[in-house]
Parts: sequence; structure tokens; C-alpha cells
Amino acid sequence: MSIHPTLPGLFEPVQATLPLETAPATDKQIAYARSLAAKTGRALPASLLRSKTGLSAWIDAVRPKASAGRFDAYPSAKQVQFAERIARLKRRQIPAECFKDKVMMSRWIDGNRPR
Repeated sequence: MSIHPTLPGLFEPVQATLPLETAPATDKQIAYARSLAAKTGRALPASLLRSKTGLSAWIDAVRPKASAGRFDAYPSAKQVQFAERIARLKRRQIPAECFKDKVMMSRWIDGNRPR
């Protein structure tokens, strides 16, 4: 005889597998996917219109990739403005190399950010 009480069904799983509920695709997402399908000539599967993640994956696969331009490595205008604001607050100069490389600008911002 066991001293542990027996409760039938206490440790049995209530539900073996949980269905994964996916969020429905948004109206903007569907409109963008349809415009991409029209531009590229690829068919948009109707089954993807019910799943936000599935439609997002299709959009990523079909969307044209951004061309690598001459100025892609340069920091954005907002990044430069933020760095200049930090430089004014800290009374420091931003190195000239930072204006030609967005990664260097980001590192300078991280290292000089006011705390």
C-alpha cells in the first residue's frame, strides 16, 4: 500500500496537442501582396491570405531586393542629426570617417550617448 494519495487524471495531459492559432493577414498586407503579385506576374496563393506569417514570408520572397548603391554605406540623415546633437551636448567633434560609414557612426553614437 502506498502512502501517496492516488488522484486519477491528475498528471494526464488535458490536451495532447495545442493548435497553433495564426493571426489573420491585415488588409494592408493583403493589398501589398496583391500589388506585388500584379507587378511581378507571380500567382498569390489564396491559402496565404488567411495567415499573417505565411503571407509575410511570401512577400519577403517576392519583394524585389534593394539595389546596392554607391551611398548604401553612408549614415542616414537622422543618424547624422542625432550624432551632431550629441556632439553639441558633449562639445566633441565627430570624426570625419564616421560621415562615410554608418557602422562607424553607430559606434560613435553608442560610445558618446548621453546617459
